[in-house]
Amino acid sequence: MNCFTPRPLGFTGTGLLVHSPVARKAVCRLAAAHRPPQRWRLCQSAPRPAAVALDRIRFDAQGLVPVVTQDVDSDQVLMLAYMSRASLEETLRSGRAVYYSRSRGELWRKGDTSGQVQHVQDIVLDCDGDAVLLRVRQVGVACHTGRKSCFYRRLSADGQWQETAPVLIDPATLYGRSR
Repeated sequence: MNCFTPRPLGFTGTGLLVHSPVARKAVCRLAAAHRPPQRWRLCQSAPRPAAVALDRIRFDAQGLVPVVTQDVDSDQVLMLAYMSRASLEETLRSGRAVYYSRSRGELWRKGDTSGQVQHVQDIVLDCDGDAVLLRVRQVGVACHTGRKSCFYRRLSADGQWQETAPVLIDPATLYGRSR
């Protein structure tokens, strides 16, 4: 499936405008699983490729899906967050990770406050359609504690949690206050 016939602004006529070639590629991969009719073979000619792709995701009762975020270069798991359909649409439009903050009840564009941006390289849906893997190029640290990954505590043999990663950036520097 050739999803990269040149088109300057990505998908049109879908309610979504996908600017990022990487996000466009991710939409094409998800849409390919749908086995669209022959007239949809080129993603840009599909009437609604992004909508078709997002329809494959099984959101929970609150309209959210868990998202594991992984560094595309190192394969390190960076964080776990949630996305709504709107945050996935914005991620596809912009090529940047946009999550849904359950505590604030709003979209959360990773890096708007801290500058620690995630550029989405790939979006993968699990076998049940109820979890998403985002593979990203992380700018700076992913964790609000100033660590590269939110997964920095390991359970030791004596039943204690041991911190396994250093703080790389003081959270007060990232956010202007301690978190």
